[in-house]
Amino acid sequence: MTIDQELRQELLERAARDHAVREELAAQGLLEGGYHPRMRAVHEENADFLAAVLDSRGWPGAALAGADGAEAAWRILQHSIGRPALQRRGLVLLERARDDGQAPAWQPAYLLDRIRFFEGLPQVYGTQFEPGEDGLPAPCPIEDPANVDERRRSVGLGTLAELTRSMRAGNRPGPVSPEYRREFAAWLRETGWRG
Repeated sequence: MTIDQELRQELLERAARDHAVREELAAQGLLEGGYHPRMRAVHEENADFLAAVLDSRGWPGAALAGADGAEAAWRILQHSIGRPALQRRGLVLLERARDDGQAPAWQPAYLLDRIRFFEGLPQVYGTQFEPGEDGLPAPCPIEDPANVDERRRSVGLGTLAELTRSMRAGNRPGPVSPEYRREFAAWLRETGWRG
């Protein structure tokens, strides 16, 4: 299969726009207060595009979109947080791509953890973090935490301690407010992550 350069470029540009908007909002201190409308708009637009790609082409793995384009597709899917059905569908396709050598094993691991976090279930690989009581990033609950590093190694990730140190380096967003928690719970219901 020949790489579709047009698709690859579109995926890269969309992921870059997501990153640029996130950086701009973060620099202005606008990401801590909830799901900013500009960020949400980028995620929704990208989710629409990716859903159309999945419908017409299947998962845009490395053979179709190049390794960097496939990673951009994963990033777009990872950020499609307002679309539970798309993330769940994408996980199945991404796991197949992993099994076919078209995606690295860490990508579906991250997506699985994200889905489980939004569903209110313990994560498997320890990739999802929230501010702890001290305001520093802390791993969200983990299923079978004693064996998390073994699972992380199996998908090519470093230890949870290494990730935690990296996440905490220079990052002190502060504790999550009760108001934010209420808004987040409402958003989870609104989007269909939780009943």
